[in-house]
Amino acid sequence: MENLGRYEIIKELGRGAMGIVYEAKDPLIDRLLAIKTIDLHNLAPQEKKDYEARFYQEARAAGRLSHPNIVTIHDLGESNGIAYIAMELLEGCELHHLIKDGQRLPVEQTLNIVAQVATGLAYAHEHGIVHRDIKPSNVMVLKGNQVKIADFGIARMESSLQLTQVGLIMGSPLYMSPEQILGGTIDPRSDIFSLGILLFQMLTGQMPFSGDSTNVIMYQIVNVEPPMPSSINPEIPSMLDTIVSKCLSKNPEDRYPNAHELANDLRSCRETLLQIKAGISAATEQKMRKWKSVSIAAILFIIFEIIERLLQH
Repeated sequence: MENLGRYEIIKELGRGAMGIVYEAKDPLIDRLLAIKTIDLHNLAPQEKKDYEARFYQEARAAGRLSHPNIVTIHDLGESNGIAYIAMELLEGCELHHLIKDGQRLPVEQTLNIVAQVATGLAYAHEHGIVHRDIKPSNVMVLKGNQVKIADFGIARMESSLQLTQVGLIMGSPLYMSPEQILGGTIDPRSDIFSLGILLFQMLTGQMPFSGDSTNVIMYQIVNVEPPMPSSINPEIPSMLDTIVSKCLSKNPEDRYPNAHELANDLRSCRETLLQIKAGISAATEQKMRKWKSVSIAAILFIIFEIIERLLQH
């Protein structure tokens, strides 16, 4: 593929369940972008028409979001059976590259990243958009640990397309909320549950719900209480256990009522940890200074005593 609409395709950046992401150039304004494509070829004419209508509705809604923690959408369209969304091209990496194979980030860095995701979600929720697919591959981490959430509004469209094609609700079962699995009403608290799973994973290097099949994982999400993160990673303070537990409540009514409150708690927790660490460092430095002064005084005393004895002889 050399062109998609007016965009000049440069190279492939990645592949997803529904299409390919490309780096492309907009020749009109000489700007580089990322273009996410969704293949519509397998749909019947009426299904394609219905899906395209929903596609434009969702993409326009997501395109109205303008926030430092949300990837900006520039354009959308359809070309030869390929629907596409043109987005800002970011220099960074998807979060899953930082936590793959059970890697854990420092607690303070984890709180910084997740608080930014929660802030971006809060903004979207206030504008009537629920993400529905918060997971590591949809979180971009840029230089300086700035975070951008990707695929706002797209997750719902992809779910709709997969439902049309195979009769099943597809998605990312590892990060689904109980109400998503049970086909219940989805509201912003579903994103909070998914973010709670991500927070647990980043803190412990493990998933709160796991199993050898999708059905086992989904059963656990709906019915099984996860362990406390501190039982896996002793560096995690009890206040973080409380935050994670509240995010992962089975009943949406027991979760954070909005992502703003979650972001505030995460930042407060991070600030407390940094103050504790600074206090410990200051106390350690003071002890070292005292030790050094005592040692120097002791050495001088010994030297003077040796000199005095030599003079006596």
